[in-house]
Amino acid sequence: MLTRGKVLRANSGFPIASAFNSANELPSFRKRYLTSQATAQQGPAQYTQANDSAAQSAVLKNAQPMIQQVNLTSIPGNNTAQGQVLNIPLQNVGLNTKITVEVSGTIAAAAAETLVKTAWSLSNFFSNIQLTDLSNYQRINTSGLHLFALACLKAKGVYGAAYMTDSPVGMGSNYRVNFSPSSVTGAVNFRIFFELPLAYHKWDLRGAIYAAVTSAQWRVQLTINPNLVMPSGTVDTLNGCFVSNSAAAGSQGTLSNVVIKIYQHYLDQLPRNQKTGAPIVPLISLAWDYLIQSTTVPNVAAGADFPVQYANFRTFLSTIAILDNAGTFNAGSDLNYLGIQVANQVFLQQLDPFMSTLQNRQNIGGDFPAGTYVFDHREKPIVTNQYGNTQFVANLSQANAGASLVMMYEMLSLQSQAINAGSLAAA
Repeated sequence: MLTRGKVLRANSGFPIASAFNSANELPSFRKRYLTSQATAQQGPAQYTQANDSAAQSAVLKNAQPMIQQVNLTSIPGNNTAQGQVLNIPLQNVGLNTKITVEVSGTIAAAAAETLVKTAWSLSNFFSNIQLTDLSNYQRINTSGLHLFALACLKAKGVYGAAYMTDSPVGMGSNYRVNFSPSSVTGAVNFRIFFELPLAYHKWDLRGAIYAAVTSAQWRVQLTINPNLVMPSGTVDTLNGCFVSNSAAAGSQGTLSNVVIKIYQHYLDQLPRNQKTGAPIVPLISLAWDYLIQSTTVPNVAAGADFPVQYANFRTFLSTIAILDNAGTFNAGSDLNYLGIQVANQVFLQQLDPFMSTLQNRQNIGGDFPAGTYVFDHREKPIVTNQYGNTQFVANLSQANAGASLVMMYEMLSLQSQAINAGSLAAA
């Protein structure tokens, strides 16, 4: 059953807290991340964080988790998919927590051609992914690469990968879930999944989208990489899936049989106000936007601290930086250190590239491709309103002409605050 109805208002008079015993029933990680901003700035005075926690607990205990395929797009023909921009409307149902995108197809090489996958390979199938909510605000505006890396970080392992065991049972990698060959000489099928999180966590509904309305539409936009296969001699292969051994224009591989499926994860059959019949939802949690965005910072120089500002009015949960040294991706040899610096010039973290990578290995059990550095702020998020002007700092030992930093952010922001709040220029 698809649940539709009006959002419960904070002044409806329904004693939400009676839905469970106390806010202490919340998972400990959620209590640790609650900030004073939400209670102070959201909703009427009588609707408190305790009310929100009670409402969330009632939803998580009673609502029915749903996963439904809501769209299937097939793109026939050879090399017709590259560069296409797909605008896909999403269903106006339930309390939505996540979108999953499944992509499959066939990649083929010409008779005398060999395609070799790049470091990020099929994570670059989409050069841009956007999700626009019911208020026409972009929650997600980033690359497939970023979403794949973030999924690894949140899963504490390589997203969608299987591990090998010595079990006497045939456990391991038996299905081609996330699959791409290391090289292509004929025609090979492939598949990869992308996760578009809407809520921060399955047990933490901040950022979730209540879509059981009829007055607005939300959508996802997928841009298929126009440079999916790059010609031989390409200097910077960061954003490609494969590199051909052919440099002739228009002769790089053949993409066909592309099928894209969209799955919507949402909570249905929400608990309801016994007086009004309206669904109970955590109003404060839904007042947060869970944002996933990225940008490229050019002209990175060596020999001094190179700062990149964090936006104000944001709570940053992770930062992923790729040092693109003009097409060269070194395993730490071109960096002195990376750091997070606050307004009084104190470094919250200041790590050489190997210490930074150690932190990441403890997160996912392995390394991201060379040149990638991951900072997980979940234990103590960076609240820029609290720290003042905050910046990510890279100190390079060597920078080629055209070096850049690809900066990828996972963050929370209150809808009531400035939508495009920026930060001061670095001194």
